[in-house]
Amino acid sequence: MEEKRRWIVISYNLPTEPSRHRVSVWRALKKLGVINIQQSMWVLPYREENYAALVKISEDIEMNNGDALLMDCSFFDEKHEEMIIIALNQVRDEEYKEFIGECGKYLKELEKEIRIEKFTFAELEEEEEEWNKLVSWHGKIAVRDAFQASEGKQATEMLIQIQQAFERYSEMVYEKNNE
Repeated sequence: MEEKRRWIVISYNLPTEPSRHRVSVWRALKKLGVINIQQSMWVLPYREENYAALVKISEDIEMNNGDALLMDCSFFDEKHEEMIIIALNQVRDEEYKEFIGECGKYLKELEKEIRIEKFTFAELEEEEEEWNKLVSWHGKIAVRDAFQASEGKQATEMLIQIQQAFERYSEMVYEKNNE
């Protein structure tokens, strides 16, 4: 018999007020890439780092007068597990699409700077900061992408494209300022 994939499930309850505790838990769960499968029941693939993060979230819930249940589980029926994998991939694809859109805006910004010949070091620093944000954002999505969502490849290709565009712009700034 083939060993089943392990999942972590967290179910919790928090008082409605103050709402900042509920928002804080929701944000922490979203950062991990957890998806909501039932009211206040969230699931993600089992990994040690996911487990450690959910233990911390559970402790935060309990410190704020809530109750949390953390479970290690597997699905009896493969079709139910497949439903969760599909849902996780849909969420990752949405994140990747938003990332790809922002990369497109970044490319247009670099094209504009080249067109108007804005080759200043200050502008280069600003573009580098934006580039670093995009690299970081891609990394965060990729870590959550446990099942290779379909948009992941295009997002990685776009990351390479913006890296090359930034390097070209950087070289232009260097050349213009060292004439």
